[in-house]
Amino acid sequence: MDVSAKITGIRYQPLLCRPLNRWAISDLESALSKDTVFILVIDKNRELALSWWVSPKRTRSYPYARVYNSLSFSGKKVTVIPVIKDEGKDGDRDFLQWDTVSLMSLLGVYTIISYYGTAERGSRYTHKIRNQRFDIQHIKGEIDNILCYQSDALHWNLAQLEKINEIAQKALASYGDISKRLGVDMHSLESAEKRIERLIKSKDAFLQVSRELARKAQSREVVTVQPKEKLAGVKASITIRNYLGGCYFFTCDEVKIEDDNIYLIEGKYSKKALIPSLDDIKDGLIKMILFTNLREVEIGDKEYNPIAVLRLTSDMEFVKENLRTSQLETLQLLKKEAKINNFMVMLNGINLQDIEL
Repeated sequence: MDVSAKITGIRYQPLLCRPLNRWAISDLESALSKDTVFILVIDKNRELALSWWVSPKRTRSYPYARVYNSLSFSGKKVTVIPVIKDEGKDGDRDFLQWDTVSLMSLLGVYTIISYYGTAERGSRYTHKIRNQRFDIQHIKGEIDNILCYQSDALHWNLAQLEKINEIAQKALASYGDISKRLGVDMHSLESAEKRIERLIKSKDAFLQVSRELARKAQSREVVTVQPKEKLAGVKASITIRNYLGGCYFFTCDEVKIEDDNIYLIEGKYSKKALIPSLDDIKDGLIKMILFTNLREVEIGDKEYNPIAVLRLTSDMEFVKENLRTSQLETLQLLKKEAKINNFMVMLNGINLQDIEL
């Protein structure tokens, strides 16, 4: 099923953001090694919320949850994403995708596209590298630029893409140095350069190739149900247009149509707990932010009224008395967040608003 929609702006009030620690910019390296998202204090008058991604791939280490946790901050929100993450020839290698940057733009999050400057040889797997750390000076320089930047996150992020060639070359050079120093072979430099050359000839080429890759990934995801997903409906692809005419491609775990209503359902599943983990829930809430702000939602020529749904399922029977205190607090805040932002939460088939907590 192919759904098209438009987003003209984002309005959303998050309630599940965790309290953020405060770090001075002089301690940025320590902050990045100990905290996934935090308030970075520049001086007594300037600060920002900073999160970072382990890998440019969205399915690793809950990067959406990290970004979500920064959304309650009233000032500028920044996230750092590596342009490439290479774990060594025997490990994974991931490349940045346009859709990741576009989602950050839609959320109003300034993106610093960066690279890893140091790493260690793996202890168990000696043909892989671990404990990769960003080039701190590069990030500090970009933070200085953001502090002076007067336009919005969308235009900043597009400007970051203009520099993708320079950043990617620094990343490849850094991995070359890491390989020599640690004696660990990395993935083919030639294939990486070809991939980058194809993506960075211009901003438009980057967008076109990345969108095509996203389309292919989207198509694969639409027809593939992961074993951990307990969903009974039909998967769908959603093409979202913004006010600049850009097209962004996402997937929806399940779509149901009833009369003029279309239910856009994001599913999170837990096998051994009463409810999915807090990070899983926050990951799903990023989709709720998107789905609750959709306009002109259409399939073919017919327009529907969109209803965003976060579906939480578990193999365990839901018994309120068996909830841990932290789980109960999560559900209480989630119930309130859903009501304020006008989406539904279904817990093992029961509307969370109908459950006394």
